[in-house]
Amino acid sequence: MQIFHNAHHAQHAGRQEMYRGRLVACHEVPQRLQHVLDELARRPVGHVTQPPADLPLDVALRQVHSADYLAFLANAWDDWVALDPANAALDALPSVWPLAARHAFRTDTPPLNFAARLGQYAFDSGTPLMAGSWAAAQAGAACALAAAQAVLAGERFAMALTRPPGHHAGPNYMGGYCFINNAAVAAQALRGGGLPRVAVLDIDYHHGNGTQTIFYERRDVLTVSIHGDPRTEYPFFLGHADERGAGPGDGFNLNLPLPRGSGFDVWWATLQVALQAVSDFAPQALVVPLGLDTFEGDPISGFKLQSAHYLQIGQAIAQLGLPTVLTFEGGYAVAEVGMNTVNVLEGLG
Repeated sequence: MQIFHNAHHAQHAGRQEMYRGRLVACHEVPQRLQHVLDELARRPVGHVTQPPADLPLDVALRQVHSADYLAFLANAWDDWVALDPANAALDALPSVWPLAARHAFRTDTPPLNFAARLGQYAFDSGTPLMAGSWAAAQAGAACALAAAQAVLAGERFAMALTRPPGHHAGPNYMGGYCFINNAAVAAQALRGGGLPRVAVLDIDYHHGNGTQTIFYERRDVLTVSIHGDPRTEYPFFLGHADERGAGPGDGFNLNLPLPRGSGFDVWWATLQVALQAVSDFAPQALVVPLGLDTFEGDPISGFKLQSAHYLQIGQAIAQLGLPTVLTFEGGYAVAEVGMNTVNVLEGLG
């Protein structure tokens, strides 16, 4: 197994986020990834390396994100500091948003004010942007692209071990701690590498709204997600069971929401439904946005999985017999996230 490590991830280290109406210390911190590396040092699984420097990253990013959004991210920090030099000591958090309801606000005339543009490209105020965010996000996408290329070259499993995470990032927006959708980059790279069908199996506690949106009108990428019920759980406005895809993609999106407090027995039974849907689709490869925030000790989630269960999850994914890319997503019980991640990797075999 090739594990591509984002050596630049710590350049993204938020000071605070808006969580349920108040500013709190960030849950998504560099220590999350370091705990995984430390556990891999104790229990070596695969080969930890960095992505090659000559990847066609710009092309890969443009295939899943809009050009204007990527340009915004590339220049956001400079624009933030230009707004006020004192901003160099602060993270950028959005405070205004263009409501999408008809006749509510116009979005066809991009604003010049940076605060307005930040809101235009974000769907929450819990995703702090700082000087190193773009570099960290780009390097993470390179990990995802490298993992996809490794699978195309014959690896059975490859992982993008990176942060910030990605599955909440949509075609032209950030949110949920995510800027670039690493899972989508990997899935599209697998398709571009000649595989007719690719499945995405998202097992993060929070619905991968960005991944769903990117592939919602396509039949070549099946998206399946097990997550907390959006009626009570973030990101709230997507992830319902009746969202099945649209146009050519009708029937190629499967959401399996579960109530907060669900234990492993219920979650495991739901995983079997998800695995069967993947198997029925008969893909040539699989992408797994690997969220470990289903853990019972996670501070911002609500399922009751225990560390030993992640070994079983890895075994279940391996039984699909598919070349698989994993992307590191949520998991905010920081001390346990390394053990839980490596348990999945050991389960893959």
